[in-house]
Amino acid sequence: MLTFRTFCLSLLALFAWPLAQAADTGTTRPAQWAQPVAAHYNLYRISPTLYRSALPDSGAVPLLETLKVGTVINFLPESDASWLQAPGIKQVQLPYHTNHVDDADVLAALRAIQSAESDGPVLMHCKHGSDRTGLMSAMYRVVVQGWSKEEALNEMTGGGFGDSSHFKDGIRYMMQADVDKLRTALANGDCSTSVFATCSVKSWLETVSASKPAN
Repeated sequence: MLTFRTFCLSLLALFAWPLAQAADTGTTRPAQWAQPVAAHYNLYRISPTLYRSALPDSGAVPLLETLKVGTVINFLPESDASWLQAPGIKQVQLPYHTNHVDDADVLAALRAIQSAESDGPVLMHCKHGSDRTGLMSAMYRVVVQGWSKEEALNEMTGGGFGDSSHFKDGIRYMMQADVDKLRTALANGDCSTSVFATCSVKSWLETVSASKPAN
């Protein structure tokens, strides 16, 4: 387990890297990082099948259709129905907060992304496209694409997605996340890495209930 001192030193290193990069005017954006598509919506292309952004509006729909987005995943408590009326774009809502995030939230998001990618490119968003979307983007990089935590955190904090001071909760979660357990749970279809998680207990109770013979 990381000591508090090690944790603080790790944070300092992670935040120092983007600042050093910004000071070097000759440095270009790493090609493997998410690439900008539309600054107005803080919209970036993570991969050929995954985009990230701030909360879009109805004006973004033609752009999403041009990008052939088939699913929009929303991390906010408010529905996208007020601005997204396109019948060809599915809506998935998975609200969460980075200061209360757990493995179940991450697995639900990653599983939703992977499931939706079969129907075309996916856009995931929160309000500003920085903290909630940033954490799930970083976890996608690590768990699905095989990036190191350091690589993913460098992109998250130095990629120009928002004020890096907002990322402390996401960084805290990533630093303690067990990537191997998350990969295993994702592959097995488990809702969490812990059998004691609320969703795991609920699933177990439903299985027990279904196995009981009818009276």
